[in-house]
Amino acid sequence: MKQRKRIAPYDAPAGVARKPLGFTFDGRHYVGLEGDTLASALLANGIDVIGRSFKLHRPRGVFSAGVEECNALVQLEAGGLDEPNARATLVTLYDGLRATSQNAWPSVRWDLLGLLDLFQRVLPASFYYKSMIWPNWHMYERVVRRIAGLGKAPTSRDAQTYQKRNLHCDVLICGGGPAGLSAALAAGQRGVRVVLVDDRDALGGALLHEQMRINGESAGRWVERVVEQLRALPNVQLLTRTTVSGYYENNFLAAAERIAAPVWAQDRTGTLRERLWRIRASAVILATGALERPLIFPNNDRPGVMLAAAVRAYVNRFGVVCGQRVVILTNHDDAYRTALDLHEAGVRELSVVDTRANVDEKLQQCLHERGITHYPAHGIVATQGRRKITAVRLARHLGGGQLGAAIVTLPCDLLAMSGGWTPTVHLFSQAGGKLRYDEANLCLVPDGCEQQVRVVGAANGKFTLAGCLADGARAGREMAEPSGGAHDLSTGAPVVDTGLDETLRIEPYWYTRGARTDKQWLDFQYDVKVSDVELALRENYVSVEHVKRYTTGGMSIDQGKSGNFNILAVMAELTGKPIPQVGTTRFRPPYQPVTLGTFAGPTVGERYAPWQTLPAHAWHAAQAAHFGDYGWRRPEYYPREDEGIAAATLREVLAVRHGVGLFDGSPLGKIELRGPDTAALLNRVYVNNLATLKPGFARYAMLSNDNGVLIDDGVIVRLADDHFLVHATSGAVARVFLLFEEYLQCEWPELRAHVTNVTTQWANVTVSGPKARQVLQKIESDINFDADAFAHMQFRSGHFAGVPARILRASFTGEVTFEVSVPARYAQSLWQCISNAGAEFGITPYGIEALEVMRTEKGYLHIGSDTDGSSNALDIGWGKIIDKKTTDFIGRRSLQRASDCGDARLQFVGLESIVPDVPLPVGGHFIDEATPHMPVKSHGYVTAACISPMLGKAIGLGILRNGSARLGEQVHIYAKGKVTTARVVPPAHFDPQGERLHG
Repeated sequence: MKQRKRIAPYDAPAGVARKPLGFTFDGRHYVGLEGDTLASALLANGIDVIGRSFKLHRPRGVFSAGVEECNALVQLEAGGLDEPNARATLVTLYDGLRATSQNAWPSVRWDLLGLLDLFQRVLPASFYYKSMIWPNWHMYERVVRRIAGLGKAPTSRDAQTYQKRNLHCDVLICGGGPAGLSAALAAGQRGVRVVLVDDRDALGGALLHEQMRINGESAGRWVERVVEQLRALPNVQLLTRTTVSGYYENNFLAAAERIAAPVWAQDRTGTLRERLWRIRASAVILATGALERPLIFPNNDRPGVMLAAAVRAYVNRFGVVCGQRVVILTNHDDAYRTALDLHEAGVRELSVVDTRANVDEKLQQCLHERGITHYPAHGIVATQGRRKITAVRLARHLGGGQLGAAIVTLPCDLLAMSGGWTPTVHLFSQAGGKLRYDEANLCLVPDGCEQQVRVVGAANGKFTLAGCLADGARAGREMAEPSGGAHDLSTGAPVVDTGLDETLRIEPYWYTRGARTDKQWLDFQYDVKVSDVELALRENYVSVEHVKRYTTGGMSIDQGKSGNFNILAVMAELTGKPIPQVGTTRFRPPYQPVTLGTFAGPTVGERYAPWQTLPAHAWHAAQAAHFGDYGWRRPEYYPREDEGIAAATLREVLAVRHGVGLFDGSPLGKIELRGPDTAALLNRVYVNNLATLKPGFARYAMLSNDNGVLIDDGVIVRLADDHFLVHATSGAVARVFLLFEEYLQCEWPELRAHVTNVTTQWANVTVSGPKARQVLQKIESDINFDADAFAHMQFRSGHFAGVPARILRASFTGEVTFEVSVPARYAQSLWQCISNAGAEFGITPYGIEALEVMRTEKGYLHIGSDTDGSSNALDIGWGKIIDKKTTDFIGRRSLQRASDCGDARLQFVGLESIVPDVPLPVGGHFIDEATPHMPVKSHGYVTAACISPMLGKAIGLGILRNGSARLGEQVHIYAKGKVTTARVVPPAHFDPQGERLHG
């Protein structure tokens, strides 16, 4: 591959050669230089086509030099590293780097699916919403996902590791350009804790690729001196290669730091690759700069069409001359710097095309002195070339974006365009900041925020170097003062020489009128054109958020950084509204993509959700228990010899039903509430009446949220007048505890009650079955277990086997049950003691699977399994209980809505299979017909099912539309292409009167 012209980067030390670095792209070997990005190395090697667009597979080349890159997306593969959609402009080149193109077959230069471009007129925005309806989307999904897309998700385990760190500071500065450096120096010299974060390898921002002078020295040298000063300050911390991706309330920000590539590239297993910083700052300064906008004209997406400032960056910073015959298209003064810098780099075939009729005379004189052709009051009406731009056709600008007929054709191999600058206000908007429209510079700028944040420099609409330096220094001083900053060490404003007047003098040019709008690209990666916005508006999608989703404009990898503002401006032009009235889309975190590994950090594998083991785990393991993950590591069943899950479960169920069994209920939530107002609190929170509960008694209770939706249930025990024990479900105990805390602290702080989660303090053995009482009576205790002394739903405390114990008669099996709880340190001995006492009765441990069978037989509700996100207390038959309660409770008012008590609700019912030995499918949906024609409407679904050992038939539970009025009806259940018929019955299948329960 022919190398492009390489020159010494501007301001590079004389006589110092950069080290060559080998890398591969699409399997071919290339050589770049130390300090390159992958993008600059590819450009230096003459590679013009790097990727393909998402939908039409049009060829794409390097577009920018920074975070706004939307074209040069590659897949990185290096040993254990496999990262899709990496922006070549942000990938630091290292020796051995391997990258491949994406979304192309058989190659990126000869992509067969590029034929889709011929059919673009029948593939407009949102065509899939209108055409991929019959029979359903899934018929097309597999093909569409192969055709459209970007990189491929990794299939192997990530070999690198990730960290999370917390950081506190007085002043956080986001952005290490001229404004950020000035702010950091001003704040740091005042002694406050300063953290400066920048997403590039080196600090300096735009100064690294501009030919400007500060205080008589080059901008690069000034940056080096300031960085040296900052590193010498002990209260200043510099974080490079770190992107602040999210700004949240109370000045909490999240940042992702990328470890220098050579570290993990050489040792690719277990090496730290990225780090997540969770930063809490007293004050924040956003010096995030501005993003250059492209201009909109026909075929403005061809490879070889780049942003003007990016072309300047590749020349001055990396020494890569991107073309020898260059056309520069602009509507403001700043892009003229690119022409001058390219001329200094040795490019002689240069033309500047300006849509403005009136251009500053000094600029015209500069071009004339260098022999650069100038076309004021012109625009580009067409470009030529398929895989690389070869020529542009010019036409006179008639005003308002309207161009005349083409009059000049200019051959070129590079088109550098600039449509102005858009301040990077993403983080400011995430913080809740408001924006206003700057008419002079045609951009949105910050306009106030309730958080302690300041925006400076180009991000604040200051587009002169002197303005950026002064704005940053002033913000640094002022933001440091509230944090205790003292002594002023400022040395006055720096003297700036930029060579040219930095006033933009920009004139609007939003798209080319009179030319085909289906050839003018707004979002280059997602193939969104001006014609797509026209179509959206014709179909009455007039909200900017609706247009975004209808066209997918601004939803690609760069999240609108290159095209969003142009889309807003085009909408304004087409609707005749000013840009402020069009509004903006919401800026949401992350500011730029962050790998999932960074968010996860070390909490992966077994560390993702650490096991909670039962206090008697060793006892269960000794009984060969088969454990499952239920938040706690709990026994599912206890197989004997060659038993499988079905045989073991059947044996355990029969043992409990005919004799006695042991179950570990330690994970059941135990929340203690004390205080004179505890009863009042619980009565306000729970659905049923708890104020009348007497000490020593228990009551089953339901908990709902503000919407009346059931969120938990459990048995509540009153230990004394001012002392309650709440049993929450094991999966919900943590959030129920926090809910109590929230109510006490935020809603009813006047209530005198204190809440404590004691779940892990108590170990439990639940003894259940007809012989449960006989087993417990064999063990020494001061508690009377006789039926007339200790009835169902009563509670006793005392001593059991010589240790303090709490014992509750409550059942989830439908059998006589005692829940024996002792301090957790006695768990092992308690299990052994009860097991020994029950040996003569054939006592058998049983697990979750047997419990599920027995609770299904009894029709006991399981919140979360037998309910969905809309189920309320009325849906489970609690209407009479609610009517009897005269006081208010959380969610009661919601239950009065018509939609919460109508016949169309999904209600809790029992089911039995018409064919007794045909099991009911859990998750199967209730439908109208036995021979359905897809798609069909669902009327609910089966939530639990089993073959009942006691009834000898298939039974189940479910939530069915208007189910309580349909008892006795036959219903059809669809699952996995089959239909099963069942009869609707009351939930309680076995022992419906509870005679065994009260034995």
